[in-house]
Amino acid sequence: MALTLAALAYPGMLGLDTVSTSQTRIVANTQWGPLTEQDRDFVVKVRAAGLWEYPLGQIGLQKGASEEVKTASRHLIDGHAALDASVRKIGPMLNITLPNVASPQQEGFVTQLKGETGKEFDTDFANILRMTHGSIFNAIAKIRSTTKNSLVRALADQANDTVLDHITVMEKTGLVDFDQTIFQQTTPPKLPSDNLTPPAPDPGQPQVVLTPPPTATSTPLNIDGLTGPNSTRNDPTPAPAPAQPSPTPTIG
Repeated sequence: MALTLAALAYPGMLGLDTVSTSQTRIVANTQWGPLTEQDRDFVVKVRAAGLWEYPLGQIGLQKGASEEVKTASRHLIDGHAALDASVRKIGPMLNITLPNVASPQQEGFVTQLKGETGKEFDTDFANILRMTHGSIFNAIAKIRSTTKNSLVRALADQANDTVLDHITVMEKTGLVDFDQTIFQQTTPPKLPSDNLTPPAPDPGQPQVVLTPPPTATSTPLNIDGLTGPNSTRNDPTPAPAPAQPSPTPTIG
């Protein structure tokens, strides 16, 4: 089936427990290598992760009852600001429309934690984030080992380092229930696809930017050497987003 740019622009299903029957199908041939459905979905997953984990880091700094949770919160803010800058740069280069809000499931995690305080907040914060990072960690390994697209490979390298760091700081809280977390990570609930999919942004909607903290230690990708001959090298400003097509039904 011929795929249009509109079909490329926004994946239909992005849940961690969702596997398309055609994830290896090439949806675009780019100057950085072929782009498959799973490559494209990965880029959007990285963006969506930052859209709920970054604000949750801000909440953790305010509500965390332990210094370990506050430290983990600072890592969330720092790491996802840098990852988001990378995604906002390469997304338009690959003609991938990026969401401005996370999925309903991810927003539900934020809502739950906003309503908690004290030890309950700290415990659920550590376990929810350890579970979600553990899930995406496996996905990163698959993408890194199979993608033929150099931009996606570079993003996977950065995401791998960031997610491993976040897994580590969650474990250092001493609050992770490994039996429960690994069970939830490996047997996620079967949710409707619309609960797992970040909505496409409205046409003309300003792009949400995750601002790096003043003491940022993580840095966005330097894609010098990966860009094409007409691209601006070493430009820290994210490339402008292409015109936003309407969301499309699930492909595959």
